[in-house]
Amino acid sequence: MQTFGRGTRVYLNLNLIVTVFVSFSSLLASIVMAESTGEATASSEAKVHIIYTEKPTDEEPKTYHLRTLSSALGSEDLAKDALIYSYKEAASGFSAKLTPEQVAEISKQPGVIQVVPSETYQLHKPVGGGFKLT
Repeated sequence: MQTFGRGTRVYLNLNLIVTVFVSFSSLLASIVMAESTGEATASSEAKVHIIYTEKPTDEEPKTYHLRTLSSALGSEDLAKDALIYSYKEAASGFSAKLTPEQVAEISKQPGVIQVVPSETYQLHKPVGGGFKLT
């Protein structure tokens, strides 16, 4: 809250705060953890990673993400199989199931800013069973 001349007060726009929170929450909730069903060893097992990219200016985000992933994996079919989700609102990037070798390769691609392992966090509800607004 900020006070201006003659006692006028300006409050943060609650709708804006809620919108940002919902967008961030949606981004986290949409990250899907997939398990490998192959007989691979732990060091070569494919795991879900989030790949942050520059925002594409000349094509649709999903097309750009598939093209970037195809360059690293060697084919569009492999890219389509690995792609889990394409982010375009709160962040620019995508999630994909990748082996450590594929992570190293995608990290070298133009426009890739960062590659991080996906993690799932459990939210704990407060003691007493729910939230209470006062």
